[in-house]
Amino acid sequence: MKYLPINRELFIKNRKNFMAKMKPNGVAVFNSNDIYPVSADSTLPFAQHRDIFFLSGVDQEESILLLFPDAPYEHLKEILFLKETNEHIAIWEGEKLTKERAFEVAGIKSVYWLQDFHKVLKEVMMYADTMYINTNEHYRASVETETREDRFIKWWKNEYPAHKVEKSNPILQRLRSVKDQIELDLIQNACNITEKGVRRLLNFVKPGVTEYEIEAELAHEFLRNRSKGFAYTPIIASGNNANVLHYIENNQVCQAGDLILLDVGAEYANYSSDLTRMIPVSGKFTDRQKAVYNAVLNVKNEATKMLLPGTLWKQYHVEVGKIMTSELLGLGLITKADIQNENPDWPAYKKYFMHGTSHHLGLDTHDYGLLHEPMQANMVFTVEPGIYIPAEGFGIRLEDDVVIQPKGEPFNLMKNIPIEADEIESIMNS
Repeated sequence: MKYLPINRELFIKNRKNFMAKMKPNGVAVFNSNDIYPVSADSTLPFAQHRDIFFLSGVDQEESILLLFPDAPYEHLKEILFLKETNEHIAIWEGEKLTKERAFEVAGIKSVYWLQDFHKVLKEVMMYADTMYINTNEHYRASVETETREDRFIKWWKNEYPAHKVEKSNPILQRLRSVKDQIELDLIQNACNITEKGVRRLLNFVKPGVTEYEIEAELAHEFLRNRSKGFAYTPIIASGNNANVLHYIENNQVCQAGDLILLDVGAEYANYSSDLTRMIPVSGKFTDRQKAVYNAVLNVKNEATKMLLPGTLWKQYHVEVGKIMTSELLGLGLITKADIQNENPDWPAYKKYFMHGTSHHLGLDTHDYGLLHEPMQANMVFTVEPGIYIPAEGFGIRLEDDVVIQPKGEPFNLMKNIPIEADEIESIMNS
């Protein structure tokens, strides 16, 4: 892996917290992701399942984690199963985890080769009453592909139909949404790498540059700082492309006078950053662009102040909508009549700001978190309002990643990345 070793105390703590929430005599199993084929003998780059990584730090295919806190024998309480490594594999694919190295990474003493999994599981299931299955229940999930985890769940339930079934996901939703300091440091590092990419661009962008050249500059900077690359598919949207919320073609020429919307973020050690900034192609905003820009910035700043322990998700977005409504009135984009006649289910401001303001951030860009529960300290959120005006040929979105504090306003992990319009102009013209 490109990233530096992570303190295994994080994973030891995560497992301890998870097992504390399990019912008596329960056993939980977590699988690595598949390596997905493209065609012929080609595959997509491996990306680890975030849950097994969260609980073990193992970043390798064909790995399984088994947790059985009430096991009658110590060696069955925490077990890692790994693809057996050997000299041939080391030559052709690179060295895989040895049992000794796995202990250094995860802090788990019982490590078996994968070929022993079914034999060990059979013994474990003799002692267990409940099996914890790991289903994907993220509120934005829409998965058509049957995953390795899905196949295992079907097999497990069929093989052991007399056992009670519980879900791991509700436990993980709560645990993963509240970050340990080690995790916050990793996310901060991802944000710092993103900052380097943005600063590189401020001296690179000019009329005639292409969106894909901008993407390439970012990729270069991310990779040279130990990132695998982008935490998600980058959006490099110049001109009217910014009004397409998930524009990813990144193939147009940036024209003089236009703005470029950058929705990009580096990953580091599987942790995401998520940033949006606006860059004027010619190095200067027009008066109208700056007026809209500052309106969005004000909404972002005011929304950030609301991210406090105890804040409820739905009410937060209602309040952000009120601030956005005021800004849109000031810009002349909506009228008081529009507000009086608005549909309560789709307020007037939604014509220009149609998406949510914030989402959880962590191992996934849209990370785990139960939206019906109050916000807590050490949760990480994005703050990303926008105003999109196709009739005027531009859209503006601004986004930072912030950590909720026990008291007071959130800590901005991206506070060092230029965001004021005047600062961006100054750097681009220096």
